[in-house]
Amino acid sequence: MTANVANASLGNLPEWDLSDLYPSPDSPELKQDLDASEAAAKAFHDRYGGRLETLSGDQFAAAIAEYERIGEVIYRAMSYAQLHYSGDQTDAERGRFYQGMSERVTAISTHTLFFTLEINRLDDAVLQAKLAEPAAARYAPWLRDVRVFRPHQLSDEAERLLHEKSVTGRAAWHRLFDETMARLQFPYQGRMLSSAEALHLMSDRDGAVRKAAAGTLGKVLGDNTPLFALITNTLAKDKEIEDGWRAYARPQSYRNLSNHVEDEVVDALAAAVQASSPRLAHRYYALKARWFGVDALDYWDRNAPLPDDADRTFDWETARDTVLDAYGRFSPDLAAVGRKFFDNAWIDAPVRPGKSPGAFAHPTVTTAHPYLLVNYQGKTRDVMTLAHELGHGVHQVLAAGQGGLMADTPLTLAETASVFGEMLTFQAMLAAETDPVRRKAMLAGKVEDMLNTVVRQIAFYQFESLVHDERRSGELSPDRIGELWMRVQGESLGPAIRFHDEYRAFWTYIPHFVHTPFYVYAYAFGDCLVNSLYSVYQDGEAGFAERYLEMLKAGGTKRHKELLAPFGLDASKPEFWSKGLDVVSGFIDQLEKM
Repeated sequence: MTANVANASLGNLPEWDLSDLYPSPDSPELKQDLDASEAAAKAFHDRYGGRLETLSGDQFAAAIAEYERIGEVIYRAMSYAQLHYSGDQTDAERGRFYQGMSERVTAISTHTLFFTLEINRLDDAVLQAKLAEPAAARYAPWLRDVRVFRPHQLSDEAERLLHEKSVTGRAAWHRLFDETMARLQFPYQGRMLSSAEALHLMSDRDGAVRKAAAGTLGKVLGDNTPLFALITNTLAKDKEIEDGWRAYARPQSYRNLSNHVEDEVVDALAAAVQASSPRLAHRYYALKARWFGVDALDYWDRNAPLPDDADRTFDWETARDTVLDAYGRFSPDLAAVGRKFFDNAWIDAPVRPGKSPGAFAHPTVTTAHPYLLVNYQGKTRDVMTLAHELGHGVHQVLAAGQGGLMADTPLTLAETASVFGEMLTFQAMLAAETDPVRRKAMLAGKVEDMLNTVVRQIAFYQFESLVHDERRSGELSPDRIGELWMRVQGESLGPAIRFHDEYRAFWTYIPHFVHTPFYVYAYAFGDCLVNSLYSVYQDGEAGFAERYLEMLKAGGTKRHKELLAPFGLDASKPEFWSKGLDVVSGFIDQLEKM
């Protein structure tokens, strides 16, 4: 059946309305904002360039506020361009518009680039004197996060060169990856599928369908591996060069620093997950293989429904009510924010040719509202994805009060609300299910989602680390990248998963490797954090929901230690990760007893 027929069977799937940002790509409002922000950026440079040290605390606060205001305008324009492009990445005109906007916004922001560079040249004593003024002290969390990069800052000329060339450097390779993935078509039973549709078939009830989907994915991705290997090699080398200039100790250092998390904490997380793979992934997939009556599962059966599971289809209205009811039982205030996304045109749900695959929540700017993109196909996992992205959106709405400079959370904490929303939805659905067969299937599905989020994402992190480390000795061939991929996948998932040769190309479709190197551990960080957090909630601590909402409202103003302290949690301690991983192990214990 076609995507349109599939969508029709799911009810009225919403599409977003971007006019809350701008009416159209050629709207006068967009042009006026760009022209005004360019003039404001030039005036900002003329007024404050080279003068920060001489400003009083109040004047310094006024400069930061103006910098924030200019940023809100240009990021609103850029958000519109990104979302418009995401709707159909194969449309040449949308691609042209997106590139043009990227170049214009980069040119405008070049005029304000000096500001953070100059802030980082201020002596600590000079800055502290300015922060004695309450208006400036409000921005202390943002200044803290800016100055963490002081040791890695280059000269103004070098920083400007890197900034201006970004649109023809990394950003160009990102666009090449996105448009290539969007244009790929996967032949299946006489029709052509998008990557999202083909990947969806990997969890079909029919084993023959799963195998055929795996085959077409492997064939098409394999045929395009040389291009994806070129993109990967180029971006890894580009990162190595810039990391060298900035004196980062290792490829992961920039990501950890931007996430406001110490290298040791990430190392502890990765080590804990790797050490737990035998009692988590290896044990679960061996159990699932026994349910299927085989010694080992072919890789295309890893996410297969259980043999006796008739996975129901959720139309859009049911999915919406399921998620909002789960949110509401935890906190009516949380659900009220979530409902805004459904009552307004803030979600784009249908699968369409050219549409960005996967799912995301785009915060846009604090003076507007977030937008969610999903490729909804009606399965339980799609409901969980909706709950996940809505968690992001709610978090972004609640944090907007911090303003444009301090609303964003680091990636490690950005996954908290999303994974917590998933857990709320899962627990509500599990509690409502009385059929023991369905309960087993739901529990197994949750374990698989958690393994995909924790074990598999840390395996991705290991794979990236190996690729970036080895790239320093020279370009990696497509075959070598495939070898590293197969090695890490085998070690993490265990002997109960049987890999076939075409699977060595499956690394190619992961966008995080291209767009945000070493992002992926944030999923595992967030999942383990939420498991620990949810354990506190289950213990019935009074006022938990109120403290949780306050944590979300904090946005990026606090680090993970400050945010978790009210719940008695500390991510720097090994037992924190053990507590989170024990939740997954406990679910597997339950399945073994069924």
